[in-house]
Amino acid sequence: MEDRSKVIIRKVKKKTHGGHHGGSWKVAYADFVTAMMAFFLLLWLLAMVAPERRVAMADYFQNFNILKSDTQQSGSSILDKSAGVLDMGQVAKKEQLRMKAETKTSPEELAKIMRVAIEDKLQSMKNQVFIDTTKEGIRIQIVDNEGSEIFRLGSDEPTEKARQIIRLVSENIREKPNRIVLEGHTDSAPFKNAQITNWELSTSRASAARRELEKNGIEPGRIARVVGYADQDLLFKENPKDLRNRRISIILLQ
Repeated sequence: MEDRSKVIIRKVKKKTHGGHHGGSWKVAYADFVTAMMAFFLLLWLLAMVAPERRVAMADYFQNFNILKSDTQQSGSSILDKSAGVLDMGQVAKKEQLRMKAETKTSPEELAKIMRVAIEDKLQSMKNQVFIDTTKEGIRIQIVDNEGSEIFRLGSDEPTEKARQIIRLVSENIREKPNRIVLEGHTDSAPFKNAQITNWELSTSRASAARRELEKNGIEPGRIARVVGYADQDLLFKENPKDLRNRRISIILLQ
């Protein structure tokens, strides 16, 4: 006969999950945040790359074929051309320099920089460059001098000396954000032929200076206005026929 008095005790162990499935979700979340950070960093770096380089990189990865040596060679060429893109340190350095260049500089500071540059690089022509500050901003005036003209008589073609001065000015203002005004001036000596007066001549010379600035890397969109004043705004009013009244003014607006 079975012994029914025996008592059987079974111990049941409950499985625990360490509170909300343990710490595994934290690892997954950390991986997700890291991936998102890398993704947005990639987007930021791509935004700093020139459009033509982005196109070259995209074309390389879309058409890459390891079996085609010519494609691989072409891809290598593209990557070589885009070496600056892959060098993230160089990209970051360029961005830092760009931001530094665009930092606002006071008219007084910029005028000082310009004077030092003129003294250093254009010593022989420093008496033909007048730099001052006005309500509008910094004004750089390039003037005629005896035997050293910035334009030939009756012409709107800049001389080589004028080009040198404008080139130096461009180097110092190229990375600045200021908009630019160009003014042309003549002296009071009458100049008139069938089609041209001092009004047309002064305007043409101001526009010629604009073209020189743009040749030297100044963005056309920075030009605010180009105007000719003929002899109505003389620099040396006591002597209206003074050669130095024949000048070009380059004004960097505040």
